[in-house]
Amino acid sequence: MLGESVLAQFTRFVIVGVSSNGVYALLFVALASLGSFTANLVGVAASTVLANELHRRHTFHAAGRVGWFQTQWEAGGLALIGLGLSTASLAAVHILFPGTGTYVQVLVVIAVGGMFGAARFLALRGWVFRAPNFSGLEPAQQ
Repeated sequence: MLGESVLAQFTRFVIVGVSSNGVYALLFVALASLGSFTANLVGVAASTVLANELHRRHTFHAAGRVGWFQTQWEAGGLALIGLGLSTASLAAVHILFPGTGTYVQVLVVIAVGGMFGAARFLALRGWVFRAPNFSGLEPAQQ
């Protein structure tokens, strides 16, 4: 098992991100006939729920200290920022490059998600899945 260093957690974060982006891409392509914004919303929602749970269980080993609902609520809130960025990037593609194919749209959304990923990693690590203080030292009583 990988250790709990930042590098080990980031490696697992990237593996989960690649996997959930694969789910996103499959859903986006499958639902593209409903329109890119609908396909994006469904893809982001489904891949986010999956990624949040995988991060809880595997990336940050937090299943024992953070519940499923708390994970979806807090990490899902972060994902709303990603949804806003992906929607804005799709709108820009539609305006700047009308008639762009589905696969190019998927690549744009995944690229934007990848850029947002580093900030998401830091927020998940420092806020949502923060490990308890194991120093063994109790705060001073006053």
